[in-house]
Amino acid sequence: MKLQPDKSDVQTLTAHGPGWVAINNERVESSVVVGSRGERFEWDASDFSQIGAEHFAKLAGLGAELIIFGSGKRIRFPQPAWLQPLMAQRTGVETMDTPAACRTYNILASEGRHVLAALLIEKPEGQ
Repeated sequence: MKLQPDKSDVQTLTAHGPGWVAINNERVESSVVVGSRGERFEWDASDFSQIGAEHFAKLAGLGAELIIFGSGKRIRFPQPAWLQPLMAQRTGVETMDTPAACRTYNILASEGRHVLAALLIEKPEGQ
């Protein structure tokens, strides 16, 4: 029997580094939302202090079963009030640093789950 890895057609986070992520090998240097069903759009924040309820409200209308919030270089939790639209529709939200969010998104997306990664991409210090 020959074993071969499953081929997935979902968007994959193929790499990450300080101030960037790669989606299907395309380097992205600004905060982004990427989804397992082809969703992809800029998330207008370059620092955690710029994130608010409107950022999470925008995600609520996308129908994902889980939102993975990559909070940048370190883990920082959104205020509970910001998550109300997601909680009202029983959408799960997990918070982790952005590198961990990239890895977790890839695993869940490859399982066929409808998942979104909302990734805060912070500029490296000194830039």
